[in-house]
Amino acid sequence: MILLNDDYTTMEFVVAVIISVFHKDLFEATRVMLDVHRKGRGVVGTYTYDIAATKVNKVHEMARENGFPLKCVMEKA
Repeated sequence: MILLNDDYTTMEFVVAVIISVFHKDLFEATRVMLDVHRKGRGVVGTYTYDIAATKVNKVHEMARENGFPLKCVMEKA
């Protein structure tokens, strides 16, 4: 699963999403957020299809509720 960079979502919100949805610690969440920021995308994990789909929906729901355009996508492993 991959988070995609945009010009509006704050770094703090991305870290909060990674901690909340993907259960990463602050250090790992910050590392992934910096990949998103610097490389345009950051890998947050590998999951079965159903779990991945649920996590994508949760990320999009959290982003929408907070007024951010953050996107999360699934790629086949």
